[in-house]
Amino acid sequence: MIRRVIKIYNYDNRNYNKNNYNFQQQAYSQPLTTDYGSNPFVVDINKATLHNNTFRTALWTGNHLQLTLMNIPVGEDIGLEMHPDVDQFLRIEEGHGLVQMGHGKDHLYFQQPAYDDFAIFIPAGTWHNVTNTGNKPLKLYSIYAPPNHPWGTVHQTKAEAEAAENHK
Repeated sequence: MIRRVIKIYNYDNRNYNKNNYNFQQQAYSQPLTTDYGSNPFVVDINKATLHNNTFRTALWTGNHLQLTLMNIPVGEDIGLEMHPDVDQFLRIEEGHGLVQMGHGKDHLYFQQPAYDDFAIFIPAGTWHNVTNTGNKPLKLYSIYAPPNHPWGTVHQTKAEAEAAENHK
């Protein structure tokens, strides 16, 4: 098994000198599963996303913004959803998908293929889904404004994510 090392830069009172802005470098050989918000944070987002094996992990949750990493298995999807007050940005780091959006659950008039390095912008109040149409996991990250999931969210699978959403 090959382990990738992901370098992150994290702020806390022990390793950040506010006078000279010297970040302490930390290396991780395991997937990142800690929510580093709402402290200053720098990460190689490409490596972190490619290394993620969970359906959804909140990597940084602030007061007005949230970053999650996602891994969508072959043939599966994010799940048709709509966030009334949340704008969303998705970026595909690896894989192929079909993006669907529209004003109603049954009216997804926008359909567009997307793959490595594509950005997807989802306005608040828009129904949307992304389906993995490729032959390997779809690796992407999502930025929500404002945050959409509780601080520290980690869903190993889509079923776990759906169960958590149903308990809100």
